[in-house]
Formats: sequence, structure tokens, C-alpha cells
Amino acid sequence: MALQYSIKDLEHLSGIKAHTIRMWEQRYGVLNPNRTASNIRTYTDDDLRMLLNIAVLNRQGMRISKIADMTPEELRGSVQEATNAPDQPEGQVDAMVLSMIDMDEDRFEKVFANASLRAGFEGAMKDVVYPFLDRIGVLWLTGSITPVHEHFMTALIRQKVIAAIDGQYVKSTDSAKKWLLFLPKGEHHELSLLFLHYLLKQRGHKVYYLGPDVPLNAVIQLSKNMDIDVVYSIATSSPSPGELDQFLRRLADAFTGKTLAVSGQRFLEYRGSIPTGMR
Repeated sequence: MALQYSIKDLEHLSGIKAHTIRMWEQRYGVLNPNRTASNIRTYTDDDLRMLLNIAVLNRQGMRISKIADMTPEELRGSVQEATNAPDQPEGQVDAMVLSMIDMDEDRFEKVFANASLRAGFEGAMKDVVYPFLDRIGVLWLTGSITPVHEHFMTALIRQKVIAAIDGQYVKSTDSAKKWLLFLPKGEHHELSLLFLHYLLKQRGHKVYYLGPDVPLNAVIQLSKNMDIDVVYSIATSSPSPGELDQFLRRLADAFTGKTLAVSGQRFLEYRGSIPTGMR
């Protein structure tokens, strides 16, 4: 992971406001940041671990003054007990971040199991995994987190979603629709599409899952021989802004009369005209 963090990085990862972090430093000495020549605070992995542990207990109602007086052993024990509780989603998000920092698969497994116990697989994804991804998403973009840590966590989450998909067998009903799911050429951020696959299959729909990095020509050619009701694609980083208009037009032309749905950051930023029939 990054050798040092800014106070804004700590705010994003812990959910604790920067002014609160400063106050805790000054009053209780819980963190000891280094300072640059221009007097800007910088923090280490150990500082981040400490802050996340404090955040877990503080969100449960424990006063910061009591936490600051704990020995390292008492702190670890209290945090372990808190993050193992199935009714503490915010603490589980903090524990997920710690799993990433330490590349600790065992901790991840415990957190996910407890979250699933509380709210089922769908609830664990919505209440813990997605808040975790939101919390660290800014740091992925700014380079404060290395690709190694991103891939480590993404691979673990991906395994859980695939296992959940494999575990679903719901008999299709007359109202079930046939969905075609794919990511555009150059797009590899697959987790949301996989989760959608799970949600649709769990609700009895038929899913044709093509996965990431699929050329649009191949999707269009495939569609000629398939009975599809809904086409869904997600674009986080690809196509490029300059290619979006053509992508949407070709998709709309190829699937006239079908329900088309697109989502993801690229489409949210699109300022052109959405083709008729596309959501």
C-alpha cells in the first residue's frame, strides 16, 4: 500500500471527518503523524490501522477517552469482538478495509460470513461490500492504494459472487425475461455485472452472461440468433467519452424493439442524447 497518507485519505478510508481526527490527535494522542517541510500531516499504515480500530469502537458508542486508555491487547480484543457481531455493518466495512491493508483473507472471510449471517448474501453485498468499495474508490483513482491491494480484494469478492450465482436455481416463470449482460471492449470492472447476474438469477430470470471486454460487433452478431428481452451493459472506464455516442447508437440500432439499459460512470457523465428505448 501507499507509504504515506494524507488526512483526507484517512477520512475517506475511515469515514471519520478530518477535523475529528485532528481533535483526537491533539486531545488524546491516538495518532502521531509526521509532518512535511510545509507542516502538512502524513500518516503511515500503522496510523490508519489505529484509526480504523478506534472508529469501530467509537461507532458502537465507546467514548474516545476510554479507547485511548486501552492497551494494544485490549484494543485488538474489543475490535475483534465488535467486528464479529452480525449486527454491525459499519464496523464490518472498517474490518473490510483492514483486510485490504493487511491482505488478510481470513479476516475477510469472517467479515463476509458475519455480514451474510445478518442480512443474507444480497444484504452483505449492499450493506458491507458496496460501502467498502465506495469508501476506497476515490483512493484507487488517486493512486493512494496500489493495484495489488485492489486486485486482492476484488478477487475475493468476485469468488463470493460467482459461488452465490452457482448456488442459485430458481425455476423460471412465464413472466421471466431473457437478459443479455456484457461489458464493452476494454472494460474489466466486472463486480457489478456479476452481482446483477446473481440478482436476476435469484429472481427467476434467464441470463446470458458474456462478461467483460466484449467487442460490440460480437454482441450484435450473437443477437441475431438469440431471443433477448433486455440488454444491459455497464461502463466504468471504457468506452472513451469520444466513443460513447457511437457505442450507444450501434447498440440501439442492433436491438430495436428490445429493452436497453446502461449504467456506470461513463454513462453518468454522458451529455449526449440517449437513444429512444434506452434507459
